[in-house]
Amino acid sequence: MKQRLTAGLLVVAALLGLAGAADAQRVWVKDEVRLNVRSGPGTQFRIRGSLMTGDSVEIVTRGDGWTQVRGKAGLEGWIPEGFLQAEAPAKILLERHQADTTSMRQRFETLDTEVTDLRAKNEELSALQTERVSEVERLRSENLELRAGARWPHWIAGASILFAGGLIGVIVHWSSSRRTPRRIRL
Repeated sequence: MKQRLTAGLLVVAALLGLAGAADAQRVWVKDEVRLNVRSGPGTQFRIRGSLMTGDSVEIVTRGDGWTQVRGKAGLEGWIPEGFLQAEAPAKILLERHQADTTSMRQRFETLDTEVTDLRAKNEELSALQTERVSEVERLRSENLELRAGARWPHWIAGASILFAGGLIGVIVHWSSSRRTPRRIRL
């Protein structure tokens, strides 16, 4: 009876293992552990190698308290099931976050330098813009003066022509009225 139960469990485990092999799931070895990989599901089987915390393995089959895994360099064997977890362990996450932090610090320093340079350029351009605006205002004012001032010579020239024409008219009239007309008398 005990043998039948064990055989039945092995058959169920094998069937579950075949179903599990199709859904190869990536998991991680928990915390800071050196875990022996055995040739079979139990401590009586020989050790084929070991896994350390942070080693990624692929589940091949799940058994009764044991899991068959495939790890680095083709290492395949059985480990106790309680040592696997779906997320990366804290050690790996910490290393990733430290690398991300270092990368972000470098990026921040680069961006900080760029911001400082852009602020300096902005100040230069603001000063240049202020100069340009004042120059434009000066030129606009000068242009208005030239437009308004450019008409006075025309006005003076027109007034001079009128005055000269009137003076000539008076002189011609005066000189023609002083002469006695010569008429021939018969």
